[in-house]
Amino acid sequence: MVEVMNVSKQYQSKKVVDSVSVKIRKGTITSFIGPNGAGKSTLLSIVSRLIAKDEGEVKIDDVDISQTKSNELAKKVSILKQSNNISIRLTIRDLVSFGRFPYSQGRLTKEDKRHVDEAIRYMELEDIEDKYLDQLSGGQRQRAHIAMVIAQDTEYILLDEPLNNLDMKHSVQIMKVLRRMVDELGKTIVIVLHDINFASCYSDFIVALKDGKIVREGPAQEIINNAVLKEIYDMDIPINCVGDKKICVYFR
Repeated sequence: MVEVMNVSKQYQSKKVVDSVSVKIRKGTITSFIGPNGAGKSTLLSIVSRLIAKDEGEVKIDDVDISQTKSNELAKKVSILKQSNNISIRLTIRDLVSFGRFPYSQGRLTKEDKRHVDEAIRYMELEDIEDKYLDQLSGGQRQRAHIAMVIAQDTEYILLDEPLNNLDMKHSVQIMKVLRRMVDELGKTIVIVLHDINFASCYSDFIVALKDGKIVREGPAQEIINNAVLKEIYDMDIPINCVGDKKICVYFR
């Protein structure tokens, strides 16, 4: 379990995360939703220790992450941020192999190579695994970075808007892969999403942030309702049911 307790982060005079407390249950997909500037990405970075918090405490499996060695934390938690600019020239396979660094320290074993192969296969990148990143489309690069995170094989996976630059087919593919990783492998995934329909269809829980605070949290089907979405987004969003899924119609 991830426990965030009274965590705050301030830049100059603005509190981008304001006394946030939340628990992320193991073996679930939890989506962070909310308008731009709500604090979603900052909170995700604090949980991974990429950004230092100003106040509060974060525990993973009852261990304070501030007391955890970096290499040990990297075996427990992986994160994919929005900006993934890499200056050196790498192939897809090179990049995905970096996911094994906490274990291999750069010397890949058979076990490491197996994880790399599986991750490349998950993301359907086998045919282009020897291409360089600068030869890829934005969507292909994004899939390669997600494959790197999968290869890292951590129990907790944090993804910051991973569907950016992806077409519909590959967005659905990635969400299905994430769902399978939770259901079949017991992973715990926290994901920042702008598309609330992906949050509705694939999440177990949703945490809604606005102005650095949590305004609502709970099971996905409870958060996806008209009154709650109005509170979060200041929009009247009709909701249709398609099968057992709630689909938000916010294009009007």
